[in-house]
Amino acid sequence: MMKQMLTGLALSCAVAAASPALADAPRRVNVLVGNGASIEVLEEGQGPALVLLPSRGRGADDFDDLAQRFAAAGYRVLRPQPRGIGGSTGPMSGITLHDLAEDQAAVIRNVARQPVVMVGHAFGNWVARTTGVDHPELVRGVVIVAAAAKQYPKGLSEHVDRSAELSLPDAERLKSIQYAFFAPGNDARVWLNGWYPDVSESQRLAGKATRQSDWWSGGTKPLLDLQAGLDLFKPPATRNEIKDEFGGRVSVVVIDGAGHALVPEKPQDVVDAIAAWEHTLR
Repeated sequence: MMKQMLTGLALSCAVAAASPALADAPRRVNVLVGNGASIEVLEEGQGPALVLLPSRGRGADDFDDLAQRFAAAGYRVLRPQPRGIGGSTGPMSGITLHDLAEDQAAVIRNVARQPVVMVGHAFGNWVARTTGVDHPELVRGVVIVAAAAKQYPKGLSEHVDRSAELSLPDAERLKSIQYAFFAPGNDARVWLNGWYPDVSESQRLAGKATRQSDWWSGGTKPLLDLQAGLDLFKPPATRNEIKDEFGGRVSVVVIDGAGHALVPEKPQDVVDAIAAWEHTLR
């Protein structure tokens, strides 16, 4: 059940890939970014554009189900693969969140060709917020999905690291995935696969190389703080942290029965909450 707390509510070019055999399969586009990256984008649906960014060390496949639901609800969904996943390439070291935001700006300019709503899950919300700060003209609003508090319990990041450590036995990794990402009773096995350790480490270092103050605000556009009721990275005492700091441009929605993973746990609730909020931007 969804509990709502709404308090106001590069030089680049795009090259289209071959058309998929199935009409409803995502179209694939490659975007060349002036910073040396080439970003593969999965695109489907028609309507207002959403850019979906996945959690640390994971790829656009995490949003397969969500993208179909958004497309059915009347949205155009863009899913850029992070550097190092799928057809996306580019420098993996010596980068910051600003470089990753430049990747998104190129995707918006060349594929969306209209201002978008950035939707960032977990680590992806850092990139979404940086894009909102660095490229405000390209962003209508920002949705942060299962975003961690400024300060969260020690030790959680170690479980994220262990989740992506493929040399560990699956049973050990599963314990960390269940603990850090999924609410009790929800099946964490859906995230046993789909990890990219090199990408995870690259993103971790990019985050460390960027001041939190650079991206924390997400810019000045409307922001939806979409929380999971049982997210260990977002203790109940921090529920209104962002709203208290940035006031009326922030809306808060809490989805019960989910942890930090949220998207695979409550996909329709996620779609419903984002769509309801996006309609307020029109």
